[in-house]
Amino acid sequence: MLNVTLKQMRYIEAAGRLGSIANAAKELSISQSSISAAIDALEVHLKYDLFIRTPAKGIHATPSGRDAIQTIREFLDQLRHFETELVSIGGEASGTIRIACFVTAVGSFVPPILHRFQKSNPKIEIQLLEETLEGVVDLLDEGKADMAFTYSDVVGSTHVFDPLIEVPPYALVARNSPLARQSDVSLAELADYPMVLFDLPRTKGYYVRFMTDAGHKVRVSHHTQSVEMVRTLVANGFGFSILNARPPEYLEGKSNYRTLPIRDKLTPRVFGILRQAGVRQPLVVRRFTELCNHLKDRRTFESMIVGHTNSTSVHAKN
Repeated sequence: MLNVTLKQMRYIEAAGRLGSIANAAKELSISQSSISAAIDALEVHLKYDLFIRTPAKGIHATPSGRDAIQTIREFLDQLRHFETELVSIGGEASGTIRIACFVTAVGSFVPPILHRFQKSNPKIEIQLLEETLEGVVDLLDEGKADMAFTYSDVVGSTHVFDPLIEVPPYALVARNSPLARQSDVSLAELADYPMVLFDLPRTKGYYVRFMTDAGHKVRVSHHTQSVEMVRTLVANGFGFSILNARPPEYLEGKSNYRTLPIRDKLTPRVFGILRQAGVRQPLVVRRFTELCNHLKDRRTFESMIVGHTNSTSVHAKN
C-alpha cells in the first residue's frame, strides 16, 4: 500500500512544477529537507526515481517521474474541486476558478463576465492565465486551468468547445490616416500601406494570409508579440494591422487609432470556452459557464465585433 500524505504530494508537485527543491521550499514556506524527504520517501515506495538531481542546476523529472507528477497534479486538482463543492453545500459558493485566456481577448471579453459573476459570487476567486493559443491548450491539458477562453482553431480530440461569438477580422489604422475617414476598408486599400504584424505563434500566418490569399503583397514594418504594442505602433503611424477581438470600449475615444470593418468577405474566428472532454466540472466552474452562455444569449459579447452591430451570436455547433 502506498504510504504518502497529501502534504508530501503537494511538496513533490511543487518541486516538479518549479524544477527546484529550493524554489518549492520557498513557495510552500517549508524547509528544503522536507521537500527532499518527501521525494525520497515516494521514490522508495515506487521503486523508481522521480527526479534526476544535478548539482547547481536543480532537478529534472525522469520520464516516469513526469507521468507520476502529472498524476499527482490531477489528483490534487480534483481534491481542490472536491473541497470547494463540499464547503459550498448549503452555503455561499467559494473557491477558485483558473481560466486560461488567449491574450488578445482578455481586455475585450473577460471584464463584463467577471463583473457580473463576482457580484453574485463574491467569495469565488478568479485567476486569469494569459497565454498564446498553444499555451492556453497546454495549461488546460496539464490541469493548470479549469477552462479556457480561446478560438476554435485549437480544439483537439480531447476537448469540448462551447462557441460564444463569431468574431470577424477588422483593420486597425491610425486616426490621421486617410483610411480613417472611411466607414470601412478593403484589403486592396490596406495593401498600399505597411503592416504592423501581431506575431504570436499561429497568428502570424493567419493575419498575413488574408492579404496574400487576395493576391496582395505584404510589407511588414514591425513584428510584435504584444497586442498593446500593435495598437501603439499603428497609432503612431507605422502602418495598419488586422485583429479580431475589438479593443476595450474605454480605449476607443482616447486613442489615436480607428477600428474599421473589412469589406472583403473573410471567414470569422469562433471564440468560446474550451474544456477537457469527459471531465465533470466542479460547481463553481459550472456556474461560471452557465453565466457565459446566458450572456451569449443576451448578445453581450457582440461588443467584440467591429462594425457588425446587427450580427448574431453563434449557438452550439461543435
